[in-house]
Amino acid sequence: MSYAAIETAAEGLGLMVMGAEHIADAPPDAPATRILLGTGPAFWDILRQAPEGRDGAPDPVDRYSTRVMTALASRFGATADFPFGGPPYAPFIAWARASGRAWPSPTGMLVHDTAGLMISYRGALTLPGHIPVPAALGQSPCLTCPDQPCATACPVGALSADRPYDVPACHGFLDSEAGQDCLTRGCIARRACPVSQAFGRDPAQSAHHMAAFHPT
Repeated sequence: MSYAAIETAAEGLGLMVMGAEHIADAPPDAPATRILLGTGPAFWDILRQAPEGRDGAPDPVDRYSTRVMTALASRFGATADFPFGGPPYAPFIAWARASGRAWPSPTGMLVHDTAGLMISYRGALTLPGHIPVPAALGQSPCLTCPDQPCATACPVGALSADRPYDVPACHGFLDSEAGQDCLTRGCIARRACPVSQAFGRDPAQSAHHMAAFHPT
């Protein structure tokens, strides 16, 4: 098995490697490597053609992720963990930060080096042994973002690194006429991130997640 083989297999499923690490607290006699997978730019098109995207049943994203990542784990001799299906929930935020490719942003959400605030983990593969993985970037893109537009993009100031996410304010805005932009195109703060803008997520994917967060 190799990192490149996993990366290629994931891309064919609309997924992308969003981080990897040699697990620091693994037993000395059982080293392990964790590879985090998330949605890539092609994810939504691939999902729409998959059985889960066409059957009209609830939770197509989670069901697709479970099916294809379980198959990947079997193929590569790994175990699969998911950020859904709990409680208890696997500590994906801690794993993301440990990968060296995700950091806290001015919004309080994690920012990813290539996905920006469109970061979306769908699962993790844990493989036996220390598999060679690329070196992480090591620096948040926010440090070289002079304007940090995400910090002021939310019309109701629901997002901040200095205080908890104001969920009621967010839902209240989404109930308004002005909030339809966020509902149909995705969170305006996420879209304000320059890295997010270059990532190429399908707006329909963001709208799907917004509808799950704020049913109308």
